Amino acid sequence: MLRIAMNKLQQAFGIVIMCSVGVALPTPATSTQTGPVYKIAVEGAFPPFNYLDSNKQLQGFDVDLAGALCEAAKLKCELVIQEWTEMIPNLLAKRYDAIVSSMSMSLERKQKVAFTRRYYDSPSVFIAKKEVDLDGSKLKNVRLGVTAATSQEAYAKKFFSDASIKIFAASPELYKGLADGEVDLILEDKLAVYDWLANTKAGTCCEFKGADIKDAEFFGEGAGIAVRPDDRELLTKLDAALDKIQAEGAYDAINAKYFPFSIQ
Repeated sequence: MLRIAMNKLQQAFGIVIMCSVGVALPTPATSTQTGPVYKIAVEGAFPPFNYLDSNKQLQGFDVDLAGALCEAAKLKCELVIQEWTEMIPNLLAKRYDAIVSSMSMSLERKQKVAFTRRYYDSPSVFIAKKEVDLDGSKLKNVRLGVTAATSQEAYAKKFFSDASIKIFAASPELYKGLADGEVDLILEDKLAVYDWLANTKAGTCCEFKGADIKDAEFFGEGAGIAVRPDDRELLTKLDAALDKIQAEGAYDAINAKYFPFSIQ
């Protein structure tokens, strides 16, 4: 898959990088934009949407999208790596201004933050080893893996209380837990786990099980960009920028870089 070097992203989109969890990142490039700096949080542990490559550089769909949005809105932006469990609390504490990190717009989250309109949609799905005969209707005593503080965790706890639920810190650990046999089944975002299944040696062990899962209460209408509820100006700018990159083809180019099908 094509990868754009981080310094080229910085030059093209006026993005500089800072980090809140101690990961070494490149020296920021000089931004071509003027005005206030808007800090945008990403997790950096959710490939192919956002992750650190072997050179500790941020890559992924969300990273490219954030750059395109900042360019379209003429905003000077910084990307901040933030652990997932503290995403919303630190947004509300004003440590950054927006979250572009594949955050599903659940009803619970909508009570805390404001979202742009959807920028992609993905169902959740069960995944297990190919030889395992399991689906979502028979999970009593099954070891079910989910990622901490996700919509999948909340959904599993409500509907699959008979399962033995194991919570992992991030998606890479979740996938490794399945491959290593720590759990029998995982519940994950379909587009995120697609990359692991299709493009990694470890992922060849496993496959989708059962039908796609969609539930507006837990997964909302897809992924949106989160801002503080009172920051209507930034919300309006981001929605307008999203319209612009979709109309002008930049969104489609980013989509095609990571997926051989539309994720809108």
